[in-house]
Amino acid sequence: MKRLSLVLGACLLAFHAAGVAGGSIYFSEPLPSMQKVSAAADARAYRLDAARSVYEAYANRVFKGRLPPLIHAVVVIETTVDGNGRARDVRVVRGPSHAPDVTEAVVQMIRRVSLPATGNLVGFRFTEIWLVTKDGRFQLDALTEGQN
Repeated sequence: MKRLSLVLGACLLAFHAAGVAGGSIYFSEPLPSMQKVSAAADARAYRLDAARSVYEAYANRVFKGRLPPLIHAVVVIETTVDGNGRARDVRVVRGPSHAPDVTEAVVQMIRRVSLPATGNLVGFRFTEIWLVTKDGRFQLDALTEGQN
């Protein structure tokens, strides 16, 4: 088990180094996690479950504490989720014109993360606002700690 952790850590480090060398500090692969099932009765409650899953998968990218007064980028995404928690459609509602790489990174992160299975909620949409700092860390509006 310890060896598996070391190998996984080395792989993540190598991937991160390759991403930084390639110029994109905004994208990263999600950490492996178990598929969860949401008990949400509506899209609003599911949005919180999904945000928690994103925070778990990208724990090293979550901005801790209150955000700075100026945010580098705000990306508004509408996601359609199937019963298994897969993002079937990811639509950019609003993205920063000065940082299209941030928008693309957010879309790719959503497509790669394992969202909770929806149970009875099938084929519904929810909207989330991604608040991204210059160094590539983020908070989601559903779980934000506020701003200075």
